[in-house]
Amino acid sequence: MSRTYQIRTYGCQMNVHDSERLAGLLEDAGYVRATDEENTPDVVVFNTCAVRENADNRLYGNLGHLRPVKKDHPGMQIAVGGCLAQKDRGEIVRRAPWVDVVFGTHNIGSLPVLLERARHNAEAQVEILESLEVFPSTLPARRESSYAGWVSISVGCNNSCTFCIVPSLRGREKDRRPGDVLSEVRALVDEGVLEVTLLGQNVNSYGVEFGDRYAFGKLLRACGDVDGLERVRFTSPHPRDFTDDVIAAMAETPNVCHQLHMPLQSGSDRLLRVMRRSYRSDRYLSIIDRVRAAMPDAAITTDIIVGFPGETEEDFQGTLDVVRAARFSSAFTFQYSKRPGTPAADMDQQVPKEVVQERYERLVALQDEIAWELNRELVGRTVEVLVAEGEGRKDAETHRMSGRARDGRLVHFTPVGDALSGEVRPGDVVRTVVTYGAPHHLVADGPLLDHRRTRAGDNWEAGVRPKTSGVTLGLPSFGPPAAQPAPTGGCSVR
Repeated sequence: MSRTYQIRTYGCQMNVHDSERLAGLLEDAGYVRATDEENTPDVVVFNTCAVRENADNRLYGNLGHLRPVKKDHPGMQIAVGGCLAQKDRGEIVRRAPWVDVVFGTHNIGSLPVLLERARHNAEAQVEILESLEVFPSTLPARRESSYAGWVSISVGCNNSCTFCIVPSLRGREKDRRPGDVLSEVRALVDEGVLEVTLLGQNVNSYGVEFGDRYAFGKLLRACGDVDGLERVRFTSPHPRDFTDDVIAAMAETPNVCHQLHMPLQSGSDRLLRVMRRSYRSDRYLSIIDRVRAAMPDAAITTDIIVGFPGETEEDFQGTLDVVRAARFSSAFTFQYSKRPGTPAADMDQQVPKEVVQERYERLVALQDEIAWELNRELVGRTVEVLVAEGEGRKDAETHRMSGRARDGRLVHFTPVGDALSGEVRPGDVVRTVVTYGAPHHLVADGPLLDHRRTRAGDNWEAGVRPKTSGVTLGLPSFGPPAAQPAPTGGCSVR
């Protein structure tokens, strides 16, 4: 019988997409995804994060829970990869000697070989590379969604923000060639996917490796030429590198969604300097003004840190001022906590926890007030919703379904009305009218105006998830790629 696997993912979208690659690798190696929760998988893979608070405690706690399980199931293997593995390296096996494999962010393609080697040698295998071995796009991927897919355009980061450990774990930025990206986008669309999100630590510095500072805007426009691709999103841009050609590409390319997630981190120019963020609040707000001038309907979201070392009440007021001016549709707000290995962790003037908490509550209250006001303005508007799976925690009791509008807002809707063309499924597209706006979502309780059944919905109903083979590196050009031999489907060795 085939050995079964389970992947447990923590952290950002990059980690989620890396886990799709890990699943593709394992399935190409003959493993089968574990579906029965009552049976213990033969292989459990932890894809870890080193950015989130208490990430290490969470990992070692979960590893501790698995120790007796593994003892009762001879032959079971445990693997740990991702950012925390890159950081802790051999420390993981020292603290949890029942772990079989440890691999880093630069060599996820080695997992099947390391598992086999650990089984053959009956000892733990630790392999951490200091630089990228192969770009993850050359690896196969088992996608989680039938209707939306992640596509990495770069990995790593060339910035040096004092609060962030990502550059030391993911390395310097490595860009994929545009032909490579577009080949993967087309492969997903051929599998029925309607929406792609272009991923990078700093998407609008894309092109630095092959000398084209306008490459990202060109890539957005090229995605507009992909037949069947209905929605394009991207995350995350850096204000320092944001250029007007990207705004024009967003506004002029019909399938690029009018949604922008652009991290602010702080509204204090003094703190931005200490954070090494290389832009100031006026620069940030000027980008937002230009985006809204080109796309008045754009939904803009952000990340904000409260309580960075040395933050004064005046600094915090600067953040509140920018939030009021920017009028974000939503914000991911974080209380600063030390991350070992970052410059900020050793800075003086760490802000007391109670002060951070009080400021955090004030920020959340202000942002909720703004978001609620913006969402109330949408009552009576028609929205197009790509129906999603697992977005609405209360859908069963409210008899609603949920999905995302084109601007990224979460919409809970009632699947009723004469426009229904059968059962509404995740992956289908509906149009409906907003009847209520809450701070974090919209509600549409009236009859649907339209319901379009899609191939993505068919795939969801059939339990089919896209499987994409590794995409070989292409040339640094846009437009139709040159004819190439069919890919072999394996890895050539986030």
